[in-house]
Amino acid sequence: MLHHMISSGPRPVAPFSHAVEVDGWVFVTGQMPTDPANPDAPLPEGIVAQTRRVVENLRIVLGGIGLGLEHVTMARIYLTEFERDYQALNELWPSFFTPGRLPSRTTVGVTALAVGALVEIDLVARRPN
Repeated sequence: MLHHMISSGPRPVAPFSHAVEVDGWVFVTGQMPTDPANPDAPLPEGIVAQTRRVVENLRIVLGGIGLGLEHVTMARIYLTEFERDYQALNELWPSFFTPGRLPSRTTVGVTALAVGALVEIDLVARRPN
């Protein structure tokens, strides 16, 4: 089992590894819409901007271990304003992936997220053989 912390990755908001890898499976901790270069900066405004930042942070973590979004098999998305933001998220989500190659996904409405975020996303990826 490998525990990965990516030096250029987002500052953790709690005690965790950015990713844990077991037998080629990579479990990426939920990322927040914080800026790794300026972690104390205000969060981006709105669900679209926050989702873009979260996905960029996920790319940084995956890239730090030699993977990309094309290796993602499952995504879990947490929204604090589910009714308001679900449609905008669904319109944006496919733009991050090759057409016809979306990972499986679960989206859940939650009461709150760390750092006051509107969205958090965690991933499961598979390292190619």
